[in-house]
Amino acid sequence: MKRTNTFAVRPLSDDGEQLLRDLLDASAALWNEVTYERLMRYNDEDSFEGEDVWDADTGQLEGKYKGVLGASTAQQVIRKNSEAWRGFFRNKNKYHDESNTSVTEHPEPPGFRGNEDDGRQLKGVIRKDAYTVEWGERSRLEILVGSELKDRYDHTGRLRLEMAGDANWPDYEKQGRLDLWYDETDSTFRASQPVTVSDGARNTPLASEQAALDIGANNLVACTTTTGQQYLYEGCELFQRFRETTRHIAELQSKLPKGRYSSERIRRLYRKRTRRRDHAHEALCRDLLERLYEDGVDTVYIGGLTDVLETHWSVETNAKAHNFWAFKQFTERLACTAEEYGISVEVRSEAWTSQECPRCGSTDRTTRHQDTLTCPCGFGGHADLTASETFLKRHAEQAVRPMARPVRFQWDDHNWSESPRSPARASPNEQRTDPSTVHRDGNIASGETQAG
Repeated sequence: MKRTNTFAVRPLSDDGEQLLRDLLDASAALWNEVTYERLMRYNDEDSFEGEDVWDADTGQLEGKYKGVLGASTAQQVIRKNSEAWRGFFRNKNKYHDESNTSVTEHPEPPGFRGNEDDGRQLKGVIRKDAYTVEWGERSRLEILVGSELKDRYDHTGRLRLEMAGDANWPDYEKQGRLDLWYDETDSTFRASQPVTVSDGARNTPLASEQAALDIGANNLVACTTTTGQQYLYEGCELFQRFRETTRHIAELQSKLPKGRYSSERIRRLYRKRTRRRDHAHEALCRDLLERLYEDGVDTVYIGGLTDVLETHWSVETNAKAHNFWAFKQFTERLACTAEEYGISVEVRSEAWTSQECPRCGSTDRTTRHQDTLTCPCGFGGHADLTASETFLKRHAEQAVRPMARPVRFQWDDHNWSESPRSPARASPNEQRTDPSTVHRDGNIASGETQAG
């Protein structure tokens, strides 16, 4: 079972910090040179579908940088660059394949990691046998450095770094290639260690219940389970911050001198925007799956991206689906986290679930306004919660029990916390009069009201 340990690292001295910066800066410089050589060949009009990118003299570049990085690290930087180019060509083929809808925007070749004048993005990669990790009261990471850095800093050749925090997976069978970078948003060096752990580390579901997720345009996730539980993760404020950062980036780009397309400030904002989004998504997956595990869920259904686009297409929704949501990345994160709990994730069609009336089954007479779905037959309820219940009933292999009042969550930059409208914060004797969250006849989980 593949997992990842992510942690912060701290050099033990000022010289150690400068050595680490030089190491990561050289890694970024090597990446840039390999990218440049391959990009020139890709853009060559005589190149056939970019095949000449593999003719770049990476051996000469490896020799140029191995004194600073060490031969193994230089090789890994070039290998990772090759993987990025192969991924670009795969996505390009998918984009031009009319039968494949997984890539909807034209992919771009691998980019550069800044320049020397504006500051390079400090990022590198260490081969799996070129570093060691020690977990304990004083956790340490040691990495090999090149002979030039060793002589420049009168160093032993093994840079020791202090590790902060606890590992999610300290008892692993083997480790993979280590990613190491400087996070400018909080001025911290970070590392990501892929590991392989035994299947015994996986939990066993407590029962065989099922759940379905609806990815909404205003709510990140609406979830319904066969046990009658509903969870709603609200995303308006989170997306608003994402959009504000995007606008700020666009303003800065409009002020760039002619011929320039980016700056260190712009790159920093991109990284900050991505990190905030990924942090919220990762926390959402963890919070939701812990709840589903406690509910006895062993299977989660999630809709395909094409269904979302067909149902809610707009410029703003496009930005959410492709940039903010990063749908494929979220699905992979959800599946990876679910595996820890022994829960399987299955992608199924959810076409028309956001427009189907759960009372009469109509899809052409319903009206959706913001978070509300209404139908002339008298149904009225929360659109995303209704969609998740309809989606679940369409694919569940067992009966869906009557719904409890939905639990709502809001993001506070660190955790998903229950909102004031959740039942945990409501008085037990509270009159349930909110038509967007509760049924009056108990038949529809997403909030049905009677025609008046």
